[in-house]
Amino acid sequence: MKTLEIQASLRKETGKKESKNLRKQELIPCVLYGGEKNVHFAVPEKQFKNLVFSPDVFLIKLDIGGEKFDAVMQDIQFHPVSDHILHVDFAQVFPDKKVTLNLPLQLTGSSVGILAGGKLRQRRRYLKVNGLIEHMPDQLEIDISNLEIGDFLKIGDLEYDNLEVLDPPRAMVMGVVSSRLVAKGLREAVVEEEEVEEEVIEGAEDEAADEETSPAAEGTPEKE
Repeated sequence: MKTLEIQASLRKETGKKESKNLRKQELIPCVLYGGEKNVHFAVPEKQFKNLVFSPDVFLIKLDIGGEKFDAVMQDIQFHPVSDHILHVDFAQVFPDKKVTLNLPLQLTGSSVGILAGGKLRQRRRYLKVNGLIEHMPDQLEIDISNLEIGDFLKIGDLEYDNLEVLDPPRAMVMGVVSSRLVAKGLREAVVEEEEVEEEVIEGAEDEAADEETSPAAEGTPEKE
């Protein structure tokens, strides 16, 4: 996993008034959880540039007034209007304790379905995984080479060494769909996953409407 060093200063006081004063000085109030005690500190806002505005997940090397901690960013709050950072929570990590992170997905290979004219529908770009920090990769790779038109990949289909995927097994990750949706197997897969259905069923409804107005469609029971 990539690492990022952050220099911070210990906060002597806490509270809304003190936090407001820190922000006026372009300092972001932060808290470190997970250790023997919570640590309140402040970080210059400019140090968050490479941490916040990046798809990567980092192991943070915190230096708080000379005391060093390993941590990961747990939560971040933004101002609803200006989008300035208001507050950041960090979770301390230890070599022998598992941690939960949202790691980005990296697709590899060339899907045979896409090469045949299909379109990729990616529903998730991160997965929540649990494991030791030493086993956390920069990205979770997914080989899509064997995905054909009508194939869908669910979280339950994925496995990673030394990591437990915490997202629901039946949740959809991605699929390769046809622009005309003529494959019966594709229609059956769409019914099983509501998120994918919202995107792919529109084309099927247009075709059904055309059939209802044609003579051959008279007397045909309406499809559910």
